[in-house]
Amino acid sequence: MSATFTWTISTLERDLIGDLAGGVIVAHWRVNAEQVEGDNTYNATSYGTCGFTPDPTGSDYIAYADLTEADVIGWVQADVGKDTVEAGLQANIDGQITPATANGVPW
Repeated sequence: MSATFTWTISTLERDLIGDLAGGVIVAHWRVNAEQVEGDNTYNATSYGTCGFTPDPTGSDYIAYADLTEADVIGWVQADVGKDTVEAGLQANIDGQITPATANGVPW
């Protein structure tokens, strides 16, 4: 079994005065992973930012008012490597389910 991944955008930063004409320059993102095994639920989270240099004259430019969360998630996943981030979170959860080390003392 593998985790379910939920990508979200926490907030965006956009240029208001410069040449970027309101374009998004930073996206703050989070991905939550959850996996249920029997009666146990395991979670892992990653959070980060991505910087962008939008081109308002580009054919793929989307005005701030027209952006959807799905648009920005697509940018973020392409920038950070969706599969790499999700594999890291899955490894974290796998380590919770089957730990490689343990703490404690024998007495």
